[in-house]
Amino acid sequence: MTQIIFSDETPKGWIPPSIAAPFICIFLFAISMTPGDLGLEHLGLIDAQGSPRGPLGFCLLLASFIAIGLAVFGWVRWVEKRSLASVGLRGEQRLKKFLSGLAIGIAMMGAVVAAITVSGGYRVADLAPAFASPAALGWIALLLAGFTVQASIEEFVFRGWLFSTVMRRWNITAAFILSSAAFTFLHFSPRASLLMLAMTFIYSIFACAWVRRSNSIWGVMGMHTGWNWFGGTAFDVPITGLESGLPALVMKLVPVGPAWLNGAGEGPEASVFTVALLTVASLILLLRARSREREAIDPPGPEHQP
Repeated sequence: MTQIIFSDETPKGWIPPSIAAPFICIFLFAISMTPGDLGLEHLGLIDAQGSPRGPLGFCLLLASFIAIGLAVFGWVRWVEKRSLASVGLRGEQRLKKFLSGLAIGIAMMGAVVAAITVSGGYRVADLAPAFASPAALGWIALLLAGFTVQASIEEFVFRGWLFSTVMRRWNITAAFILSSAAFTFLHFSPRASLLMLAMTFIYSIFACAWVRRSNSIWGVMGMHTGWNWFGGTAFDVPITGLESGLPALVMKLVPVGPAWLNGAGEGPEASVFTVALLTVASLILLLRARSREREAIDPPGPEHQP
């Protein structure tokens, strides 16, 4: 059974078949991001694997993300011919939702790192070394803006456009699976561990469950931003296997012990604690959404109402 999320408006253009939508997403990524990536590689700001070199590389990589955001925006407006509200950019108190999500993302990343440290997976080497360098603090602030753009565009593309497009043509289960498969494919690296790939897929399920419950993408945009920014700047550990090259904002941590515990060179996202946290959070959101849907279909009788 097909379902609609965000907006029940009737599109005036062409909505692609569900099975084709992930391939269109991958194609749009390829044609929009490749020129910028090649330019940054020529300048020596990213390596041959596409990893940015230092904070400047991180910031300039935004050009590629802006390009994909514009490509998908153009697709939504001129091919599918539907509004931005229909891809999750809707609702009231948008800034409040974004900032609440930002705080949740920071808290979740902090909880993962704390669990790894308490379990002996990290050793504290220094406290807040970034505060000894005004330049480092400036770069960290710029990275917050940068991660806001990067994470928000990813949520717009995958949980806004792709998720809602697949759902319109098929059903919610297909939307969860296909959008998460595309997200994982586009984050794939031959160097990635199985835990990292599992985390990427489960994160996407979690983000889909979030937007399904909230009926907008503002909150999950903030959550993704807080998760990436705090993970990449607070502890001097990699985020998604990428190094910011900056001193730690909170504390410098050194991984010790097995990779399944601390993620090793991929950072805390590849830890078993991250997979566990995102799995539990996804189940909670999915169960709450199902409970709310059941109440909408069969509301409680007068004797159960206050």
